[in-house]
Amino acid sequence: MDQPAILLDRVNKWYGSMHVLRDVSLTVAQGERVVVAGPSGSGKSTMIRCINRLEEHQQGRIVVDGTELTGDLRALDAIRREVGMVFQSFNLFPHLTILENCTLAPIHVRRMKRAEAEALAMEFLSRVRIPEQAKKYPGQLSGGQQQRVAIARALCMRPKIMLFDEPTSALDPEMIKEVLDTMVELAQSGMTMVCVTHEMGFARQVADRVVFMDRGEIVESGRPADVFENPQTDRLKLFLSQILRGH
Repeated sequence: MDQPAILLDRVNKWYGSMHVLRDVSLTVAQGERVVVAGPSGSGKSTMIRCINRLEEHQQGRIVVDGTELTGDLRALDAIRREVGMVFQSFNLFPHLTILENCTLAPIHVRRMKRAEAEALAMEFLSRVRIPEQAKKYPGQLSGGQQQRVAIARALCMRPKIMLFDEPTSALDPEMIKEVLDTMVELAQSGMTMVCVTHEMGFARQVADRVVFMDRGEIVESGRPADVFENPQTDRLKLFLSQILRGH
C-alpha cells in the first residue's frame, strides 16, 4: 500500500473559544482529487490551511507525504516544498514580473539555476496558456490571468500535492471558466489535489471524492454522483438546495 498523500486524524482547532475544526479525519490517496464543499464558516479553508501549517491545529495528527506536521521547522520546510497552494487572492508580488514571480521560489528554495528556472516557468505559463504575459507585471493582467499565474507559480516548484482555497471566489464570472479549465487540465495529469470550492460543475467533472463540511465537521463524503444525487443528511440537502438555487 502506498502511504497516503495527506492524513488528518481527529484534528481539532480552536480560535479562542470558537471550535472551528471538530475531530476532522480525512485520508487523501496519492493522485486522488478531493473537492471540499460546505457553507461559509464550515471550516473548509481552515482545514486546508492546516495541511501546510499556515494555521496550527491544537489536537490530532496531520501527516503530509509521510511527514507529520509538528513544530519542527525543517520538516515543515520539506513539506512546503512538496505542497503547492493557490489562494482566493492571487498573492503575487506586484513589483516583480510574471516570470520573476514564477522563478523566485525555484531559484531560492530549490537552488535552481536561473536559466533552468526561467525555462520551467515558461513551460508552465504555456501550460496555463499565458506565456505571452511573462514580461508584464501582475497589475497589468486580469484577475483570471493573475490566478492562472498563481497556479503556474505553484507548479514551478513541481509539488506532489496542490491545495486550492476557493481559487475562483474573487473572480468575475467570465474569468471563472478560464481558471477552472486550467485546473481541470491539471487534474487530468494525475496531480494529487484538494480543492475548496463552490463550483459544483468542477466537482462533478474532476473530483474522485466530494467532502461536505458544516460547523467544523466532515458531515458526508463520497463520489460526486452519490453526494449530489443522493445526499444522506439534512445539512447536505439544505446546502445543495441553496447552491443549486444560486446557479
